[in-house]
Amino acid sequence: MRYVVLVAYEPGEWESASEEVRQEYFAAHHAFEEYVDTHGRRIGSAALAGADTATTIRHTDGAATVTDGPFVESVEQVGGYYDVELPSLDAAIEAGRLLPTSYAVEIRPTVTVDGYDGT
Repeated sequence: MRYVVLVAYEPGEWESASEEVRQEYFAAHHAFEEYVDTHGRRIGSAALAGADTATTIRHTDGAATVTDGPFVESVEQVGGYYDVELPSLDAAIEAGRLLPTSYAVEIRPTVTVDGYDGT
C-alpha cells in the first residue's frame, strides 16, 4: 500500500529547539526512514517552508482568487511529508510512531482515481 505521512507541529518548534533536541528529531526521522527502507520503500519526502509562505487559490463564482497564507489557521501546521510504500496500515503506524513525539502524524492511504493517471 502507498501512504502519505504528514507531520505537523507548532510553528517555531524547530527554531526554539536546543541542539540536543534537534539531534533527537534527526534520530527519530532516521529511525522512521530505516524502518520504511526495511519494510517497504520511500518514494519521496520533504520539509515544507512555513505556512506564512503558503499561497492559497480559492474558486468563487467561477473566478480564482489567489491569496498569501495558509487555507486554515491552526495551532499545528503541516511541516513536511513522506510518500512511502508499506505492506499495511499497521506497518505505517509502526513507522509513524518512530517520528518525534511532539509531532502530530497523519497517515493517509493514496487512492487510484479511474480515468486519471497522474502524469
